[in-house]
Amino acid sequence: MAKRKVSNLLALAVLSLLTERPMHPYEISSVMQERQLSAVVRLNNSSLYSVIEALQREGLIVPVETQREGRYPERTIYATTEAGQTELSDWLRSLLGKPTTEYTSFAAALAFLAYLPPSEVVTLLEEHMRYLGEEINGIHLIIGKSLQIGVDRIFLVEDRYALTLLETRLSFIQQFVHEINDGTLTEMKSEKRVWKITRPELSMLGSEMEKEENTEDTF
Repeated sequence: MAKRKVSNLLALAVLSLLTERPMHPYEISSVMQERQLSAVVRLNNSSLYSVIEALQREGLIVPVETQREGRYPERTIYATTEAGQTELSDWLRSLLGKPTTEYTSFAAALAFLAYLPPSEVVTLLEEHMRYLGEEINGIHLIIGKSLQIGVDRIFLVEDRYALTLLETRLSFIQQFVHEINDGTLTEMKSEKRVWKITRPELSMLGSEMEKEENTEDTF
C-alpha cells in the first residue's frame, strides 16, 4: 500500500467534504458531527487544524477566500486541488481494495483472557454484551430515523457496517460464554471452574490470578 502524503484518516474526511464544496474548518467540523462521521474518524479541533495545514502544505487543498461575520474571527475557506481529488480517489481505492490489519484492544484482551478465572471472564463478558446491546439499539434508531427523513441508503453504509460488526461480536461472545459454561473450554477442579489447558506450564492460568486477588483481599 502506497504511503500517503497525509495519512491521518481525518484528512480523508476533509478531502471528501471539500470535494462537495469549499468550506472553512468550523463548517467541516459541523458537517462531520451532523453526519456522525466522528463515529468513524476521530475528530477534535486541534487535529483538524493540523490536518488542514498538512493538506495545504502538500498542495492537496488551497485557501480560496476569507469570510468575517460580525465580531467573529476571520475564517479561511478551503477547496481541494486537482492533486487533492486524485489523492482522495487513490486513497479510497487503496482502502477499499486491500484489507489492512487493525489492532483492537478487545482482540488483545481475548488473546490473554486465560490469565483471569473463567467465572470472572463470564461476568465481564456479560457486562460487555449489555453495552453492545445498547450500541446496537442506538444504531438501529439512527438508521431508522435517517431513512424516515429521506437520507439515501448509500450515506448509511458505515452505520450498517458498524451494526454488522457489533452484532457479529455479540453473537461471538454469546457463543464463547456458552462454551465456558458448558465445559467446552473449562472443567471443574476443587469445586471451581478452570480453563482446560493441556500444557503443564500454563495449567494454573486463571486460578493463579484468582489466588493472588484473594491474597490481596486479606490485607
